[in-house]
Amino acid sequence: MYAWLWRKLPGPLPRRILTAAVLAITVVAVLWFVVFPLLEPLVTLDEVTVKE
Repeated sequence: MYAWLWRKLPGPLPRRILTAAVLAITVVAVLWFVVFPLLEPLVTLDEVTVKE
């Protein structure tokens, strides 16, 4: 998948690196600010089920 993406990026090497970095930052931002907040109510990390 990464090789396919690298071949599809336009321009010389510096531009490819910049484009790949912008894409990676965009994906992380969408996950952080959109997807994770939507999933937070479904994941209960506060509830501990360990009994002694």
